[in-house]
Amino acid sequence: MIIINLKPIDSSFFERTTLDLAKQLLGKLIVHEYKDQTLIGKIVETEAYQGPLDRAAHSFNSLRTKRTEIMYQHPGLLYCYQMHTHVLINVVAGPRSVPHAILIRAIEPVSGLKQMKLNRPHIKKEVDLTNGPGKLTKALSIGMDYYGHQLFEKPLYISHAPPINENQIQIGPRVGIANSGEAANYPWRFSIKNNPYVSAYRK
Repeated sequence: MIIINLKPIDSSFFERTTLDLAKQLLGKLIVHEYKDQTLIGKIVETEAYQGPLDRAAHSFNSLRTKRTEIMYQHPGLLYCYQMHTHVLINVVAGPRSVPHAILIRAIEPVSGLKQMKLNRPHIKKEVDLTNGPGKLTKALSIGMDYYGHQLFEKPLYISHAPPINENQIQIGPRVGIANSGEAANYPWRFSIKNNPYVSAYRK
């Protein structure tokens, strides 16, 4: 990929419906200006979570806690949380006071591959560097200190890239939420067809 005009996307990009934003994020670049490096990945997989009616969402039933509070703020903020030893990152979506978020599930490395490999030194296959939500944050050196960060501001931001055509987008159920009733079947997982960095599906 040829990178042109690498800069934070305008905040207005995030002001759209949650499902549309989940699709529009595909192909965009997530950029982390980390120390003396610029780590860049192309977003290839996302999942939308639409609380408070989505049983799979952390904000289901309008749950409002210290952890979920950021989802009630304006779109384009970073909602991150820790699962075991992994940090997972979400883009806050929807209008203010409507707690929606979009999980970034997988990216394709674009720049900074050497540092990504140093960040995940025991990975044998390059595709395993970033083909999962906990993997990509380690590769990009993203930690919990970015909770609430605006993704249209440096040093961690979303940047423009050529749009993905609708016919290139794979749509299906989300991953790992089998205990969430009918929400387990909502077709709110979006990925770029045939991209090797898309995570493996599991119920």
